[in-house]
This record gives sequence, C-alpha cells and structure tokens, in this order.
Amino acid sequence: MVKHGQIFSADTQAVFYNWKQKPIQRMLDFDYLCGRSTPSVACIVQPGSSGGFQKLFFGSEEIAIPVYGSTPAAIKAHRAADVFINFASFRSAYESSMEALQQPSIRVIAVIAEGVPEGDTKQLIAYAAKHNKIVLGPATVGGLQAGAFRIGDTAGTLENIVACKLYRPGSVGFVSKSGGMSNEMYNVLSRATNGLYEGIAIGGDVFPGSTLSDHCLRYQNIPDIKLIVVLGELGGHDEYSLVDALKSGQITKPVVAWVSGTCAKLFKSEVQFGHAGAKSGGASESAQDKNAALKAAGAIVPESFEGFEGIIKGTYDRLVEEGQIQPHPENEIRTVPQDLEAAKKAGKVRVPTTIVSSICDDRGEEPTYNKVTMSTLITGDYNVGDVISLLWFKRQLPKYATRFIELVLMLCADHGPCVSGAHNTIVTARAGKDLVSCLVSGLLTIGPRFGGAVDDSARYFQDACDRGLEPDEFVEDMKKKGIRVPGIGHRIKSKDNRDKRVELLQKYAFKFFPSTKYLNYALQVETYTLQKAANLVLNVDGCIGTLFLDLLHSSSLFTEAEIADIVKIGYLNGLFVLARSIGLIGHALDQKRLQQPLYRHPWDEVLYI
Repeated sequence: MVKHGQIFSADTQAVFYNWKQKPIQRMLDFDYLCGRSTPSVACIVQPGSSGGFQKLFFGSEEIAIPVYGSTPAAIKAHRAADVFINFASFRSAYESSMEALQQPSIRVIAVIAEGVPEGDTKQLIAYAAKHNKIVLGPATVGGLQAGAFRIGDTAGTLENIVACKLYRPGSVGFVSKSGGMSNEMYNVLSRATNGLYEGIAIGGDVFPGSTLSDHCLRYQNIPDIKLIVVLGELGGHDEYSLVDALKSGQITKPVVAWVSGTCAKLFKSEVQFGHAGAKSGGASESAQDKNAALKAAGAIVPESFEGFEGIIKGTYDRLVEEGQIQPHPENEIRTVPQDLEAAKKAGKVRVPTTIVSSICDDRGEEPTYNKVTMSTLITGDYNVGDVISLLWFKRQLPKYATRFIELVLMLCADHGPCVSGAHNTIVTARAGKDLVSCLVSGLLTIGPRFGGAVDDSARYFQDACDRGLEPDEFVEDMKKKGIRVPGIGHRIKSKDNRDKRVELLQKYAFKFFPSTKYLNYALQVETYTLQKAANLVLNVDGCIGTLFLDLLHSSSLFTEAEIADIVKIGYLNGLFVLARSIGLIGHALDQKRLQQPLYRHPWDEVLYI
C-alpha cells in the first residue's frame, strides 16, 4: 500500500451494498454539511432487487438514489464510484467483497461486518495486495476525510461531527483499530489541534484488511497531513511494522502514538479485550513493549493515555511555531435540516396528524377493538357480531343484537348466481381475473336497484312512522312524489310465496327484541300495498332496515342524533355489503375451481336495434 496516498476526496462516490437507511442518510448529511455539490452515495446494491430507487434527503431536497440487484450492474452504471461500502452480514461478506474487488473501477472497500472467517479475510487481503487495492475492516466503522467523504456511521452523530470540526480539513492523519476510540480521538484532536484531515479505523479482527503502518505510509505521501497520530492496542505485532517504517526513514513526519492495554499486566492470566485481536500474548505483544519500541524508533509516546492529548497538543503547537502548520479561521458551516421524527421527538415542531381513528389501536402489546383487547375477544364470550358492534357502533351491544347481526350476515350472504352482483363476479372470474377484482366487480353493482335499499328503507319508514302517517297516507304520498317505497316489492316473492329470510328475521325479532315498533309499521304498510299487487311484499331490505331501527331505539344505547347519523352514513347498507361479500367470494372461487371458460353472452338473448 506504500504507493497509495490520498484515497478520498470531495468528489468520491461510493456503491453502498445492502440497503441501510440510517448510515446512508448520515453520509448524505455529512456531504451537505461539508458543502459537497453531489451526494457521496452513487447507488445502492440490494441483492435480488429488481431495481428502482430509495428516497433520501440531501439537505432539504429529497433525492432518489438508484437501486440495483447486483454489484456488476451497479458499477456498470456508475463507473465513477470507486469505493465499495459493504454492509453484508459476516455470512456473505466474503463473496460480496470479492465480487466488488474484482471490479476494475473499485479502489477501496470497507467491510463492516464482524466475525468474517479469518481464512476468507486472508483471501481478500491477498487479492487486494496483488491488485493494488485497499481493504478497510472487517469489523470496522470505516473512515472519513474531513470536509470531503465519510463511510457509513463513522464519527457518529451529526452533533459529534460538528463538535469535532470534521466538516472541514485539519492537518492530522489518524489511524486506529477501534471505531469507538476513533470517535473519542476525533474529539481530542479537535481540542488539541486544528483537527483531522483523514481518520481510519482498520477494524478489530485478528487479520485486518490493512494495517496501521499501511495508512501511516499513505499519510506520509499526503502533503496536507503534517502530523500523524496512532492509537494501537495490545495483541498482535501490527505496531512493529510501524516501528520498522520509522526506523527505515519511510515515515519522517511527526508520529504521536499510544498503545492501549497497559492494564493487562495487572492480570495473572491472558486477558481478552473487546476486539478479537486485542488479547495479551507474549511479552512483545504487550502494550508496554509496543510503546517502548515505538518510542525507541522515534515516535512521540506519552507516559499514559491521560497524557496523550497533552503531548499531541505540544507537538501540534511546535509545528505551528515552526511554520509547518498555518491554522485557518473557521468558516461558517451549513445547517443540516433536522428530520421530522427527530424534531418531533425533541419537541421542536408540532405536526398535525393525517388520520384520525377512534375504533381501534395497534400501538400496544396487542391490538384493541374499541378498547377491548384481542385476548379478551378470544378468551371471552365474543363472536363476529360483537366485533362488528365494537368496530362499527363503538359499543358492546347486547347479545340479542349481536346475534341479529350474525343472522343478517348468514341470510344475506348469497342469493344465487343470477342476481347482478353474483353474475358480475362470475363473469369476471371466468375472465381469469384475481379474487379481489372478482369481488369488487360484484360489489360495484350494489346500489339503488340491487341491495342498496336497506338504508333508504330505514329512512323512509322512520320518517313516516315518526310523523304519524297512516300506511295509506305514506304510500300515496310516495306515489305522488314518483318514489317507489324502498323495502316493498319483490320480483319473485309474493303474498302466497313469502321470503323465508323475512319470516325468520321477523320471528327472531318478535321473540327477542324489546320493541318492534318500526317493523310493525312496515307490516301495516305491506298490508296496504298487497291490496294493489301480490308481489308488493315487505322484502329483506325493508325487514332489515326497520328491524335495525328497532334495535337501535330499543337498546337505549344510542341518542336520536346518533341513530340519525347511523342511518345517514350507511351503516345498514354496510351489513348487506359485508354479508354479500361472503357469497361473491364463494362464486369467484367456485368458477375457478370448476375451471369455467371465458363467458360470452349468447346472441339470441340480445335485442339488436
């Protein structure tokens, strides 16, 4: 890696592997904060995806970042992107990383996952070295160039970025194994120096893709880096390659270094720290021996970590005095707009809700229907009628009422294949359409002429009954207005061929309802209309409509205004829709099961004029 110098710039763009919203948005926020003109994420690879895009923000502007299903497809479309950020799991990190390394345009790859098998990592290292490429990680947060480019979550939150002055370049090149300690050191560098120029966390595994000395040698080749700061750790021999580079004169810039883990000497047995590679072994792997070797090679090494910041500041101040570093005044920085959710959480904005719901709540441990938990519904004495009463009427109706609702659903579920709704559903099913399309085609026929008279029946019968109109007055008044009485009349049923559904509903109501005032009035109207024609019977729509009026009034659970609202909104017709959906679905499934061919209406049943 000695041939490498600066690997990032303000024009660097990356291919991001395995969609993660937060790291990508953090990269874009860093871009905007630094004043970049183009986003640093060129595209996203989501394995198996058919393409498309993901919406994110660049400042206050919403942008669309393209998504590809494979790495070669993404790189073919974005030749300028030369960094590959791999958020794959440890199980697939090797395959996806090797595929990226084999792409000619990729120069740098960051492998975020921990636990990548060591054998796989060695193969990545060997391939990268042979083809003069750079691997950061595994087990890394990545790295950044201040004011130019950031990998994923490097340096943490936007607040930390600003506090550490990472939005503009300083004069320090920093390298460490630890991403967490890197964040801490960026803060230290912002206090002790004019800040970071580039920072890299090589990763905490035993075999990182690149070493501390690899990056220090790069920093030697970057003119804007005047001071190199290294934070090593006990275990392994990585720091000794840096010792060799210092002794051989390959690195001539001031190096301030500290190797953490001196406390391991206090333990009698081998100690494993946080990283896989951070464990005490032989004497040469101890923090004490490494610190001593670095110091002997010419690195500036403090007596303890507590003295690290002070010795960094002293070295920086000397470089300023010598004129090697010329501090620049701070520039005004951009303000990155805050996400709506974050602003709401912080209490900085008030956002009106977009939907109001009063019938259910799914935010707790279990959903509730009008404050009744799912557990209560399942373990208690509840049925479908109770669920409808909670979700539609927002009350727990008495058992006779919920049982009546279920009777309506049962009796109205189907009325044969010849009615308009079933016919439409059958024709649609035979056209090969999906179940939902078949159902909707049938439901769309429900209206004033088919199944839609329940609401109107309730309205007209209630109005006439409440006004005290005699049955003949009501009928003749409707006739003068040119309105057929809703709920009266049937194409097939008649005085001598009664609708069994109507009889069953009436029988149930007379037995269980506290009052049948409106049904009684409707039957009086039927007596009058049957004098005009034998088929002007009270039909199922009229029976359901008047019985629901009786249910609402006699239950004493609703005010007059609430009852009027229920009838006006269309609750009652909703029952017919719900019930008939059962039958329409049945017809659709029946046609598909029978494999019926496309329907064509016969010519001899069409009048051509």
